[in-house]
Amino acid sequence: MKNKKILMYSGIILLILFILVMGILVIKNHKKEEKQIIEEYTPQEEITDEQLRETNITLYFYDDSIKDIATEIRQIDSKQLLEKPEKQLIEFLIEGPTDENLTKLIPDNTKLLNTEIKKDILYIDFSEEFINGNLGMEQEKLIIDSILKTVSQLTEINGIKILINGQENQKFPDSELNFENIFTI
Repeated sequence: MKNKKILMYSGIILLILFILVMGILVIKNHKKEEKQIIEEYTPQEEITDEQLRETNITLYFYDDSIKDIATEIRQIDSKQLLEKPEKQLIEFLIEGPTDENLTKLIPDNTKLLNTEIKKDILYIDFSEEFINGNLGMEQEKLIIDSILKTVSQLTEINGIKILINGQENQKFPDSELNFENIFTI
């Protein structure tokens, strides 16, 4: 009987010691975590407001080395895309690439008269310079493909309709590719 009491008291003492040791370990670990959380990360270089506003866009121009359309990634101020981003993207295509290995596809002197999104179709109104000259079927397809791929970055656009001086159903001079249909992405 005496042995049972000693065993029982010993078990209780061991249980109390175990709980105390575990409590001390938990408290020490919690203090370490608290100290780590409090330490603030300081970047080596501060990010400027201008850097925060920059965004990347992808434009598509002709690459003579691969005889196809290639991408040009540009970093621009995102403020440029706040109002009518589709218009800004087309204007970048008209201006041409900054990469000297790429060539612009939209004919010289072409002006963008207007852009308008109806449902999910982008109506693009170009000046008549867009269809001047005999470009050939392959060049014409590359122009349309360049525009489609560039504006496809905007999720609200699923196709384009080309207008010339506000008129629908125009076409390139060789009549190979006309604009009566919607070009889909």
